[in-house]
This record gives sequence, structure tokens and C-alpha cells, in this order.
Amino acid sequence: MAELSFFDKVADRAGVPEETARALTEATLRTLAERISGGEAAELADHVAHELRPLLARADAEEPQVFAYDEFVRRVAERAQVGPRLAEQGAGAVLQTLHRVVGHREFRQALAQLPTEIQALAEPVPHGP
Repeated sequence: MAELSFFDKVADRAGVPEETARALTEATLRTLAERISGGEAAELADHVAHELRPLLARADAEEPQVFAYDEFVRRVAERAQVGPRLAEQGAGAVLQTLHRVVGHREFRQALAQLPTEIQALAEPVPHGP
């Protein structure tokens, strides 16, 4: 998937302009890479556009940082320079888009390392009846 297409899909899912989607994507992928093992981050990076791969790069090959949902959202908000509610919404849009790009098996392997609350961000919001 081309980089522009990824940002367009995030913008559509989050209901934000492309510039905001770009900031949310960068912030979410960097934060995700900190929270999962280097091996899993590298697996995800193999499936995204070349321009997005550095966002999933880790200096430490294996040991992830351990932090909970609130810290995940705080880091995304700080990096994207948005409020917590938009950070949460945007992180969900990025993770949902990433799921479509990398495939179910690889995505689930990476998310298995995350707390349930962060995993839940990747689930689409159910539409009404």
C-alpha cells in the first residue's frame, strides 16, 4: 500500500484532515514500536510502505517498554500534538488501517504483546443496527 493511501485511509477512519492523519500515524507507529518487541515491530515494518518503515524501527531488537493504555494514548497525543480524545480516536484508526495492510496473522501476533485496552483500539467501532 502506498504511503499516501495509508494516510488517506487513516484520515477517513478518524475523520481528520490528511495532515492530522499523518501526525497521528507517525505518533501511533512510533509508540507501538516502543511497546512491542523489536522482532514484531520488524515483522510489521516488512508489510508497510518504505516511507513508514522507519516509524516501526527499534534500536533495541527485542525488549519492549512496558506501559499501559493511558501512557500509550498520552505518548500518541504528545507526539501528534493533539488532545487525548483525538489521540485515542486516531490511534484506533491507525491500528485498524495497519491491520488491513499487514494481514490478520501478523497483526494479531504483534497485538498479543499489548494490554487488552490497547488491543481494543484496533477493533472497528460497531455501527448501529
